[in-house]
Amino acid sequence: MRPTITAFATSPDRGRGLARDMPVRWALEEAGIAYDVRLLSFAEMKEPAHLALQPFAQIPTFEDGDVVLFETCAIVLHVADPSDALLPRGPAARARAISWTSAAVGTIEPPIVERETMLLLERDAPWFADRLPRAEERVTRRLAQLSARLGERDWLEDGFGCGDLMMVSVLRRLGGSDLLATFPNLVAYVARGEARPAFARAFAAQRAVFERTNEGSPSRSSS
Repeated sequence: MRPTITAFATSPDRGRGLARDMPVRWALEEAGIAYDVRLLSFAEMKEPAHLALQPFAQIPTFEDGDVVLFETCAIVLHVADPSDALLPRGPAARARAISWTSAAVGTIEPPIVERETMLLLERDAPWFADRLPRAEERVTRRLAQLSARLGERDWLEDGFGCGDLMMVSVLRRLGGSDLLATFPNLVAYVARGEARPAFARAFAAQRAVFERTNEGSPSRSSS
């Protein structure tokens, strides 16, 4: 049987490949694993059947026989575990790849999501104008640290791995922002990740959901 993941039936990011099933799709493509997708409406995500898989009413989930997982990072690591394409076999290199995977979601992503939340939901708050610059400073500080570590390397370690997959996925959330553009090596790093054939396949699969659900809509994106 093929593993099954869950994803949004209606793309909340309008087909930009930012929903959290995207890194899971990408990992499966890198690992060469065929998979099925069960699309869920926002209402279905709150129903008991989905809550039994994901207690926080989110996506994605991952089902493969007796293995049932939630949380993107956990799923990516599970997919990566048997794959030389995502996790090196040597114990030291393997541990480093896992560390970078955790750093992406535990260190780099939180200030990015904090800023994103402010811009999307809190623009009318009386404190917005005062707090946004400080939120952006926190993002910039983390990006500067990451940029210094990456330097002129293509990838965070000796070759592409699950740490890069998760890090690129997180940095893509800053697309269109001047914050990322300040660091040319990070811009190039994201571009290298997006140029990978496995990324292209995953993006196309997720984008197709948006295209199908918005076909004929006058607000449909043309990009």
